[in-house]
Amino acid sequence: MKISEFSNYLQKLESTASRNEITEILASLFEKSSKEEIDKIVYLSLGTLAPSFRNIIFNIADQMMIRVLAKAYSVDIEKVKEQYREKGDLGTVAYKYAKAKGDGQEVSSVYDKLVEIAKEGGEGSQERRVEKMSNLFKSLDPLSAKFVARIPLGKLRLGFSDLTIIDALSWYEKKDKSGKKELTHAYEVLPDIGLLAKKVKELGIKKATSNPKPVLGIPIAPMLAQRIGNPSEMIKKMGKVAVEPKFDGVRVQIHFKKGKKVHAFTRNLHDISEMFPELEKVGEHLNANEIILDTEGIGIDEKTKSLLDFQTTMTRRRKHEINEFANRIPITFYVFDVMYVNGNSLMDKPYLERREILKKVVLGNSLLRLDEEIATDNPQVISSLYAQKRKEGLEGIMVKKIDSEYVPGRTGWRWVKMKQTELTQGKLTDTVDGVVMGYTVGLGKRASFGLGQFLVGVKDGEQIKTITKVGTGLTDIQFKSLNEKLQKLKVNQKPKEYEVAKILEPDYWVEPQLVVEIAADDITKSPNHTAGYALRFPRLVQLREDKSAKDATTTKEIERLYKLQKK
Repeated sequence: MKISEFSNYLQKLESTASRNEITEILASLFEKSSKEEIDKIVYLSLGTLAPSFRNIIFNIADQMMIRVLAKAYSVDIEKVKEQYREKGDLGTVAYKYAKAKGDGQEVSSVYDKLVEIAKEGGEGSQERRVEKMSNLFKSLDPLSAKFVARIPLGKLRLGFSDLTIIDALSWYEKKDKSGKKELTHAYEVLPDIGLLAKKVKELGIKKATSNPKPVLGIPIAPMLAQRIGNPSEMIKKMGKVAVEPKFDGVRVQIHFKKGKKVHAFTRNLHDISEMFPELEKVGEHLNANEIILDTEGIGIDEKTKSLLDFQTTMTRRRKHEINEFANRIPITFYVFDVMYVNGNSLMDKPYLERREILKKVVLGNSLLRLDEEIATDNPQVISSLYAQKRKEGLEGIMVKKIDSEYVPGRTGWRWVKMKQTELTQGKLTDTVDGVVMGYTVGLGKRASFGLGQFLVGVKDGEQIKTITKVGTGLTDIQFKSLNEKLQKLKVNQKPKEYEVAKILEPDYWVEPQLVVEIAADDITKSPNHTAGYALRFPRLVQLREDKSAKDATTTKEIERLYKLQKK
């Protein structure tokens, strides 16, 4: 497919608001794509070059793209800046200046050039990027230039994600969404949406999704917990359960193969292997040649030997001085599940069987430690264990159905978390993970921070709906730090996936990338917030840099929390 034809599809997608119409346009695009290029077309339509765990990123900011466009079109750099200030979108600026009719480049050729540019590194890499990008733009027609300019900046955002691609793959073959369940399951085991599209194009949905198996080096979408109001209801819904401690750490999926590089992935599937250099020795503590483990990474205070909180542990994510941080903040990985051992998937095995395997393969020590589990069908035992773990300074407990398979996502009553110290009527029993949608500058002292209040939303399918505004609970330093992050995410127009009432619109919109953990007194019904609910007296707990927008709390979970207040 020519890049010009692909860009026409992107233009249709950009101008379409209907989710069903977007799905049908994508299905038509997939119909016209060849099996050799469909994976690249899928990635580019999502504004990426590869799934997040591949770590192929551009590191191209607005100022570099301004230089690229000035060089490509022989325009004074100040004029490009002026156009950018006026239009607020460098894609639109590229469209204005592009003159070429296009040289008939294929999508695959453009994709390969973008990957080459993204992989540029070392001394002089910035200048090489500018040179190669400008040469690429010289050959693009205006519409192609518009979209290609947005992709390296992470600002393509056409209002859909992997979930809509799954719907479109079903529509492409079946002309309906009947293949969604099988496609979703295959994607959760191997979350590479481009690879899945390629398999569907080559084999059809049935063969492409038949009996998917984990692959070392490709993260499995994590299994997530539901919420239930009290231990009696847990037993009623789940039967016999196992109770485990709930830690305030970093969810880390460890992939080990003897003689190969060890991989570590976050819950949102980013490769953070460099954050944990000590994992290179993890094989010394395993009785297995190949294994995939689900763990919680917890920093340890060297002096007191106590567990550190999430934010302290996350300081290891700094790009520089990792070894210094590793020495200063040693870490223990509390292992609570296993999904693969020595070539065999264990995802369809019941929980207790997976635990027995863990006891055989994990040689406990300071690096890896098997977390404790106690089986029970007695609600009082659950309450007692919860109180005990809270007293020990932990977040609470996890309650798991003993015969449950490992099922990615938050489905069914398989895992349940119990976090808060009180479950009293009328109180919110858990925090909410929301997406920052935009912000308002504020008055007085806050005006100097550039941020007075920020708008937070929750997920409803692919849409993000408002649930609260937050302007309290932050220190001056937090206000300034948050403002710096939001400045980098600011966009000229409201993202397509946002659903916001006019009276709640902020001064500035931001990309749906920053997740915040919010506490509140309770949840009330709201005629103004598009989620249908509002958080009363919301307070920022922390930024969740380990989560992405797709990990945010859903409207269904909010409804569930609202009902729990009444019990």
